[in-house]
Amino acid sequence: MLWVQALHVIFMVCWFAGLFYLPRIFVYYAQANDASTKATLATMARKLFTFVSPFMVLTVIFGIWRLSYQVDYYLSASWMHAKLAGVALLIAYHVQCGIYMGRINRGEDNKTHVFYRFFNEVPVLFLFAIIILVYTRPF
Repeated sequence: MLWVQALHVIFMVCWFAGLFYLPRIFVYYAQANDASTKATLATMARKLFTFVSPFMVLTVIFGIWRLSYQVDYYLSASWMHAKLAGVALLIAYHVQCGIYMGRINRGEDNKTHVFYRFFNEVPVLFLFAIIILVYTRPF
């Protein structure tokens, strides 16, 4: 069971690393003035999104596996409901990153660097909330 939990946390850290950096690439893209820089950043965003997406899947798989060890307890705990809601919203955020990455790669992006700077902070909020829920189990 500890291996499953360790792998869950490892893949979560890898996924978050991508979620922290990918929107930062979007900021740089929105600030770039020349086509060459924009093309390089679009490629970087596409490759990073492709690299990070399996970590999201593995985080969910190992999380469900870990949940299965005490499914009755976890599914009756309010803190776990809140954590799972946070994870669902984080998956939606990941999907939205993919949408923005696609628009950038097609040259259809119309967001400003200011928008992406705020967008870039979202995963930090989820990280804090989820970690606090898991370790304090407040409800």
